[in-house]
Amino acid sequence: MKFKRVLVLAPHTDDGELGCGASIAKFVSDGSEVFYVAFSICTRSLPPHLDPYTLEKEVKKATKVLGIKPENLFLYDYDVRHFPTHRQEILEELVKLKKQIEPDLVLMPNSDDIHQDHKTIYEEGLRAFKACTLMGYELPWNNFAFQTNSFVILEDQHLQVKKDALKCYESQLHRSYLNDTFIESWAITRGVQIGYKYAEAFQIIRLII
Repeated sequence: MKFKRVLVLAPHTDDGELGCGASIAKFVSDGSEVFYVAFSICTRSLPPHLDPYTLEKEVKKATKVLGIKPENLFLYDYDVRHFPTHRQEILEELVKLKKQIEPDLVLMPNSDDIHQDHKTIYEEGLRAFKACTLMGYELPWNNFAFQTNSFVILEDQHLQVKKDALKCYESQLHRSYLNDTFIESWAITRGVQIGYKYAEAFQIIRLII
């Protein structure tokens, strides 16, 4: 299935790259126009020794590596862990994006993600994009369960682009999940499930054919 316009909803910078970065690279290489929205650049939650706009700079570099046009990157700065209190504002922004972009595929956090910000983006995304195909990406450290009922088959170059994009987050490289060994093992695990070398798994939230 070919998608013309793909919208990635990332609660925080790097969520989209982690959950579906290789799939983004594949969609771009297949000719889809990809849009990326990060709802927090975390200016008020970074350690004091870092420039508060560090993650804004890093997400711009990372999405460029993925092949996303600069004009297709949308950044907001809602406070981390406070998305539920801004639920209506976030919904209104999502509705604006729907009208502006008119995506036929939306990639978003999945229904089992326990992070309060991710849950808000999932729930408000459902409301805003009722007429789109919706797929939930996985972030294993936030999931007690995950429905792997859809897969994107990946080739070596797609996974390499994901690794390269994640390296742009220099301020986050201390995190256990931001290393090549984990990223490749994750893709191998999902690939084994469907008999391919690499894959990324998704939860089908709504499928429109």
